[in-house]
Amino acid sequence: MFRVVVVQFLTSMVVAAGAWAIGGQHAAVSSLLGGFACTLPNGLFALNLAWLGHLPQSRAGNSGSGRAKYALTLLAGEFIKVVLTIGLLFLIARTVRDVVWPALIAGVAAVLLMQGAALIRR
Repeated sequence: MFRVVVVQFLTSMVVAAGAWAIGGQHAAVSSLLGGFACTLPNGLFALNLAWLGHLPQSRAGNSGSGRAKYALTLLAGEFIKVVLTIGLLFLIARTVRDVVWPALIAGVAAVLLMQGAALIRR
């Protein structure tokens, strides 16, 4: 999962370089902010998955209730990831002046598309 986050980070950088070439400094910053608004929560989610993977698995962990706890923790982590992403995008929209919206949306879209592409290409 950390490999996916690294790919997303690198994608943010590449898209920001393209935005800089096309639209200048404001476009590059907007693109980076959009990409990081998705990459940061995904990184935290990857840490959550790593933490789940290192929990001791006793006999209770292999029971139905143990699997349910893992599934619930995974679902809660995914929910928090989505809420953080939306919150960061809202914060960017409210606080950053001179946002170049097409560049920000391109950064978000590229990072989200890379998540699926990185998972497919194992």
